[in-house]
Amino acid sequence: MITIQLTKLESALDQIRKTQPKLLAADAALIATALSVTGRHAIAIYEGEQFTWPEDYERLTNSMVSQMEMVNEAIEHNTPKRSSKSTVEEEPVIVTVGLMPNLKAGEQILANRDDLKVVLSDILQEGVEFVYATTDIGWQWALDRANWNTISESEISRRIKIKASFTEGAVGIEMGVGGPKKRPSRSKGIVEIEPEPEPEAEIGLEVDLSE
Repeated sequence: MITIQLTKLESALDQIRKTQPKLLAADAALIATALSVTGRHAIAIYEGEQFTWPEDYERLTNSMVSQMEMVNEAIEHNTPKRSSKSTVEEEPVIVTVGLMPNLKAGEQILANRDDLKVVLSDILQEGVEFVYATTDIGWQWALDRANWNTISESEISRRIKIKASFTEGAVGIEMGVGGPKKRPSRSKGIVEIEPEPEPEAEIGLEVDLSE
């Protein structure tokens, strides 16, 4: 499995030159760029459908409205009222969206180089580990900035956070403040709330919307 750092293209190039020593330097650079694009423009997977960034933004967010409202209702139902003086920060509710490498986007970088397209496809089939910051992934960047109140025409809790994670065709490791943090694959529709520092004052919640 090859590791591609989306924040450091030169590191991705080094990986390609090590694993594909027969490639010319210029061709290795093209492959490294194409692989980076397959990660940055990763396809979102939601309820069995595929969504391409950025053109399917409205279609995906509209598809997620019913889930967001259901999760929001569950939060309101399970969260006890707190004193206005309470300073305990509420933990976020994580809603996950699957990701898969966008081979077509990578092939566009290679133009008419069919020989390099074969190399790109083979690398993806063998397995890729993307290392990235949240702003490196198009869908994560877009969903972080979605105005769910406007999209759903209702008040959506700010506790709900969207996490786009690689679940098919690749592994994703998010670079956080404390270093790399691998995102485990989760089935779509599973929403989790981490326990609060004062668990006796909070009701734990796990909502399964897969049915």
